[in-house]
Amino acid sequence: MTTTEHSAERTALPPGPPRADGGFGRRCLKAVIVFLLIAIPAGYLYISAMQSRGGSESKKEQAAASGLEEGWPTRLQRRLYEVTVPPYAEDVASYETNAWKASSLFLQFTTTREKFDKWLSDVGTSASELEDGEVTIDEDEAAEVGWDLGTGHHWAGLTLEQDKPKPSLEITANLDDPKYPRVFVVSTTTP
Repeated sequence: MTTTEHSAERTALPPGPPRADGGFGRRCLKAVIVFLLIAIPAGYLYISAMQSRGGSESKKEQAAASGLEEGWPTRLQRRLYEVTVPPYAEDVASYETNAWKASSLFLQFTTTREKFDKWLSDVGTSASELEDGEVTIDEDEAAEVGWDLGTGHHWAGLTLEQDKPKPSLEITANLDDPKYPRVFVVSTTTP
């Protein structure tokens, strides 16, 4: 026998007596670990789903409560919905809705007649296309942001349908003061 074989014999532990529980404790420990490895991620997924669902509802409520936000839409919104705001426009406000089927940007502003005509040509139409007495934004859309587009005003409007993925534009102008039209726009894009 060599010295390496001899030292290996000395360091090896003698086999112990068989366990009285037959390894039951080890099997329980494995079962608890497997359960925890499954239950903890599942719990996180459930909590995340509930927070996401609740967040969506609260965001919708918050948006409905605030309605139009004063100020220009973001640069990204203006690019996505292909709308601009004339320079030095007043009473500018916007509101965006997003859904699976369609997303819309609601925009309002007051500007001069000359800048309104230029704005119309920038979006791809002209003042001659406006139909006198026409309100192109339906009541449901108007109600979503609190617009009152009812009778008793001088309205003119048009709908600009474009090939996808370009947005369609519903443009309605209040021409009670023809020098300073109040413009209401709903730009809707669908995937």
